[in-house]
Amino acid sequence: MSEPHSRSHLWPGVPLALGSAALFGATPPLSKLLLDAVDPFMLAGLLYLGAGIGFGLYTLLRGTGGGEAQLSYKDMPWLALAIGMGGIVAPVLLMFGLTLNTASSSALLLNLEGLATMAIAWLVYRENVDRRLLLGAFAILAGAVLLSWEGKGVAFNLGALLVAGACLAWGMDNNFTRKISATDPVVIAMLKGLVAGVVNVGLAVIAGASFPAAPIIVATAAVGFFGIGVSLVMFILALRHLGTARTGAYYSIAPFIGALLAILFLGDPLTLKLAIAGFLMGLGLWLHLSERHDHEHDHEALEHEHNHVHDEHHQHHHDGPVSEPHSHWHQHAPMRHKHPHYPELHHRHGHG
Repeated sequence: MSEPHSRSHLWPGVPLALGSAALFGATPPLSKLLLDAVDPFMLAGLLYLGAGIGFGLYTLLRGTGGGEAQLSYKDMPWLALAIGMGGIVAPVLLMFGLTLNTASSSALLLNLEGLATMAIAWLVYRENVDRRLLLGAFAILAGAVLLSWEGKGVAFNLGALLVAGACLAWGMDNNFTRKISATDPVVIAMLKGLVAGVVNVGLAVIAGASFPAAPIIVATAAVGFFGIGVSLVMFILALRHLGTARTGAYYSIAPFIGALLAILFLGDPLTLKLAIAGFLMGLGLWLHLSERHDHEHDHEALEHEHNHVHDEHHQHHHDGPVSEPHSHWHQHAPMRHKHPHYPELHHRHGHG
């Protein structure tokens, strides 16, 4: 059966993913302004702590829930894996890798995070993919690689292996986070920020770094709240609507946004390399935005909890009036229909 679909399948997932990339892309040029006063390892820790503490305060003001499904016991293993990989393993591997590898080589290798995110989503979790999506993803990644290219290539040593391992850990983190993306993104961002912040600040102190002056700490925390925390919340919300592979591809434009901001605010030159990278990323975005995955598909019976409105996938009874959106445990009856869709919460099905 075919049903009218009242809103674009691009909304709100694509704007959320691009907004997440924009905020994260703004973090490096803003952080560069702080590096004269803060040790790099300490800066990383304070950025994450800013996100964790900021959302901790927001949670206290907002109160429990916020209309979102809350983490349950069955979510804890996935949350622990996501925090462990993204907040502990990856930063530690990256820090040690940077001490053993050149900056130019490490910058190139960091693009492996997007590739790892997409590869795990496609190969392990079986998100659907076609040639158009692959071409778009690799065009975006090619643009990111070109931006970080300094003509020196990749040094194949232990440091490079550690940096690549960090990217793999972040790719796993992104896919583990998808498993709990139906729950409150603010709580997830708070916990990830606090753990990653404590770990990174601890490593910085062990390495001999000292805390900067209070105004610098406040400025760093503010950058971290928006560039790490709000960006992560938007990333998690995008995961609900797009799946991991597509969200990861859109997120890979963050270096280009950072480069543009560096031109506007730090006086960096506009180069041919940036223009070509922008063209490649623009091509990749166009290929993804013009995608139309539309076929007749079956929804099996499903019970879960998440923030929702009563659209065509949520036709269930309430005793009395309710406000939307809202969150509660609900059941989906089996149905068959056709409309454009992504591999989001309700469309994680196989393809023949």
